[in-house]
Amino acid sequence: MYHSIVEKRVQALFDAVNRGDAEPVLRAFAQRFEHCFLGENHALSGSRHTLAATRGWYQRLYRLLPDIRFEVRRIWVSGSPWNTTVVIEWKETNSGTDGVRTSNYGIHFLHLRWGRATELIICPDTVGLKATLDRLAIAGNSEAHAAPIVD
Repeated sequence: MYHSIVEKRVQALFDAVNRGDAEPVLRAFAQRFEHCFLGENHALSGSRHTLAATRGWYQRLYRLLPDIRFEVRRIWVSGSPWNTTVVIEWKETNSGTDGVRTSNYGIHFLHLRWGRATELIICPDTVGLKATLDRLAIAGNSEAHAAPIVD
């Protein structure tokens, strides 16, 4: 029963992101957390530990990929309410600020403690993402090559 509730809550968070609303995700974090996007030295990489920096990261994500959409393929939930691991497999599509349609695949690793997210690690195909960011920068979006938002 608990695992089913977690699956539905995680799907609802992805649905919110698909609507361009990151606030439900931000409200899901525990007081101490890590939000990490894999990769090195690109506009979306790095780790954040405050809501302000994480909110800024989502704002940048929507500026770079305004129509980003995630199709959740599978959700795995393991553990108890005080120590829950969730892995989400997804396919993402977007048009970027240049209108070129691309897609990417990846997983989210999520750790929950008593229903609050203590760790979110986003693991996309970073080669595909880097190509998208490079393409956006060439098209004139300077934020595509901005320094990562970290704290």
